[in-house]
Amino acid sequence: MPDTWISTSGDSTFQVSAKSLFNGKDLTGWHVDVPQLDKDTKARNPFVVRNGYLVSLGTPEGHLITDAIYQNYRLELEYRFTAKPGNCGALVHVSTPRALYEMFPKSIEVQMMHQNAGDFWCIQEDITVPDMEKRRGPKKDWGVNGDKLRRIPNLTDGSEKPLGQWNALTIECLNREIKVWVNQDLVNHGYNATAQQGQIALQAEGSEVEFRKVLLTPITKLSE
Repeated sequence: MPDTWISTSGDSTFQVSAKSLFNGKDLTGWHVDVPQLDKDTKARNPFVVRNGYLVSLGTPEGHLITDAIYQNYRLELEYRFTAKPGNCGALVHVSTPRALYEMFPKSIEVQMMHQNAGDFWCIQEDITVPDMEKRRGPKKDWGVNGDKLRRIPNLTDGSEKPLGQWNALTIECLNREIKVWVNQDLVNHGYNATAQQGQIALQAEGSEVEFRKVLLTPITKLSE
């Protein structure tokens, strides 16, 4: 039986039932977008299943993207860097592939980079947070492409566990809000997002990362 929990938002109550997006055996339900594979068909697929874990090998760089589109959900990931710490990310509201630098799909990224987990990165989509200028920089330099200020730092860099230990990253997308927890600490909360649905993606961005949990919980309003 799937896990069930209750979430409240304002005066509304939502009932949720969880389902795993990773079956522990293969990448059913996902597809790979790796530009290097267009040029070299012998290049390795950076996304594999190993010892029951979903693994991002880090290179060649690209994305593992769900086939399905999701809206109003909670995404729970458990991950760890397997060697030296580095970069990775979970992307929500994914749409147009390779929309930035011919690599990154149009989306809002929740950063997983070591010591920066929970940052927002705006990739042809945008989001607002409190204290926007303090956290993002001068308003005139904000943007969602090119060399604009696309990063919105998280509220704390002290929530990650030591290298080699499993981290829990939770992302809740409800309407145009996104909340992020790292190991149960609320580390980011954005609103007025320019998208509220899309695919979900995991990155290969230089460092090997293992995932042992990829759990999605749709959020639906209870019948009155």
